[in-house]
Amino acid sequence: MSSIGARLLWNILGPSMRRTALTLEEPPDTPTLELIRRVKDKMQVRIPPEEVSRRDASVYEHTLRGDAIDLTSLPFPKHWPLDGGRYAGTADAVITRDPDTGYLNVGTYRMMIHGPRQCGLYLSPGKDARLHITRAWQRGESIQVGAAWGIDPLFMVVGSQTFPKNLSEYEFAGGIKGEPIPVVRGQLTDLLLPANAELVIEGEIRPGSIRPEGPFGEFTGYYGRPEAGAPLVDVTAVHFRSRPILTNALMADYPSCEQSGFFAVARSARIWSDLDRLGLPGIQGVYSHPAAAGGFGMTVLSLEQRYAGHAAQALALAAQVPGGAYYTKWIIAVDEDVDPTDMDQVVWAMASRCNPIEDIDILRNTWSTWLDPTQNPPEERPYSSKALINACKEHRYLPVFSKRTALRREMYERVAGRWASLGLPGEAPTVRAFESDQPVVYHEEGSFEPRSQK
Repeated sequence: MSSIGARLLWNILGPSMRRTALTLEEPPDTPTLELIRRVKDKMQVRIPPEEVSRRDASVYEHTLRGDAIDLTSLPFPKHWPLDGGRYAGTADAVITRDPDTGYLNVGTYRMMIHGPRQCGLYLSPGKDARLHITRAWQRGESIQVGAAWGIDPLFMVVGSQTFPKNLSEYEFAGGIKGEPIPVVRGQLTDLLLPANAELVIEGEIRPGSIRPEGPFGEFTGYYGRPEAGAPLVDVTAVHFRSRPILTNALMADYPSCEQSGFFAVARSARIWSDLDRLGLPGIQGVYSHPAAAGGFGMTVLSLEQRYAGHAAQALALAAQVPGGAYYTKWIIAVDEDVDPTDMDQVVWAMASRCNPIEDIDILRNTWSTWLDPTQNPPEERPYSSKALINACKEHRYLPVFSKRTALRREMYERVAGRWASLGLPGEAPTVRAFESDQPVVYHEEGSFEPRSQK
């Protein structure tokens, strides 16, 4: 236990969809695709934070400044044997302000402890805090930084996503929670900090202030970029509640990766939301698989094909919208009869509906990260590539595409209605389409023809 009685809480969410659902203010038994759909809709709502007075902010119960600060006394751990040091995070909320627009960004970044009053701040290319720091340094100015631990896990979920760079994550978090997020103005900075956090630091990054940090065991399941320079935070104040609980997240391969579960929901919802805003019709679901580098590496989208080139358009957009462009290497489109959260169904669609020579395209020089282990030597990072895999039935041949074997609806309902009495475990599995379903497809020549929905 530290000198201020701080304790460490690991695995606050883990890969648990039930915990993720509760964090997103939904019932814990909500099916994954329905949870993604609900969060996608919630992301359309923004509620600004509510500033509370300093006397009403529980995080200001105690304050340390100057020589009284000692980050090394806090129980921040060394996560993996070859890590470059002890790391605070990444279950944190890091707050910076855009020097141009003044908007507040709330991000989730790793922070390596360098000494009693200094820590590093690792930032991948294109991340908001990195852009803020770069802009301030171009002006020859310092930039204020706040960071919080012992936070509502919703901050982890929202802070890890890519939102428009002129809107604060505080607003999106409020929209998901359905009420304003309480914030308090810093004592030594002009930042708005989570008022109910267990522990918060304030500090600044001076122009050109960099110190080597790393490596660090990352969400890819590998150690990230070898030791390299990262902006150095000089900590000016530490605020905390009595016996604070510090949240901490393990980065690893699935299922141990702390971010994998909530990324599978939040990133999927974010991409789906972007596609909705672009007006792309027919999207039935989006899923960022948690085993794909903590939810970063793969996006699967299910759609009802409505016109020539629809699937190709959906793939290209899903690959590059703000919510999905970072790191993702595999973007897979499947028809509406395939559940994108069920990888057995997705792999079946790839095996039976994708003709590799016709249905795989590559995007080159796309947005990635210094943490990508496939790009070597490391100097080739952070550029990468993306594979667009069309695992939908060929639109031009829908009327003659081989007919999928499917149940009759009346037979399914008869068996499902007797599921328990038949001694079958759990609930009847969901079936997305039946033999009797005959949607109509429109062809360019103007004819209407029925087709089987598989």
